[in-house]
Amino acid sequence: MSVPGPPSLDGVLAGPPDGLEAGGPTPGLSDTSPDEGLIEDLTIEDKAVEQLAEGLLSHYLPDLQRSKQALQELTQNQVVLLDTLEQEISKFKECHSMLDINALFTEAKHYHAKLVNIRKEMLMLHEKTSKLKKRALKLQQKRQKEELEREQQREKEFEREKQLTAKPAKRM
Repeated sequence: MSVPGPPSLDGVLAGPPDGLEAGGPTPGLSDTSPDEGLIEDLTIEDKAVEQLAEGLLSHYLPDLQRSKQALQELTQNQVVLLDTLEQEISKFKECHSMLDINALFTEAKHYHAKLVNIRKEMLMLHEKTSKLKKRALKLQQKRQKEELEREQQREKEFEREKQLTAKPAKRM
């Protein structure tokens, strides 16, 4: 059983630990008894596990720390982006409401113009009806005057005819 040695500076295992050279007798695998060297195997294995763990940590820990730092920065950037996005959304909502207000003002101007036109038409119709009433009154007065003149003319003619008709003389 070959166990790697202590980690090198760059995190790669250099080779077997001291006393465990390749091709040499392996402790715990002797021909004598299975229980002999068991304690030695455990201590060597514990040391090997410790060395492997240290090597693994030294190899991956800097990358994991950089990744953690990068994730923290990304999280902070995301928070900033979310805040900025919320601000932009509120600006868009405000602009949209401003567009609605502008549309309402435009509509109000349109209806105001309609009201002004209706008022002008009503004033014009009032003037026309006033003129028509005056004209109708004048025509009525003219007809009444003409009827009065005709009636007076008839009376004059009737009086004249009365005067022209022979009257019997009065006897005395």
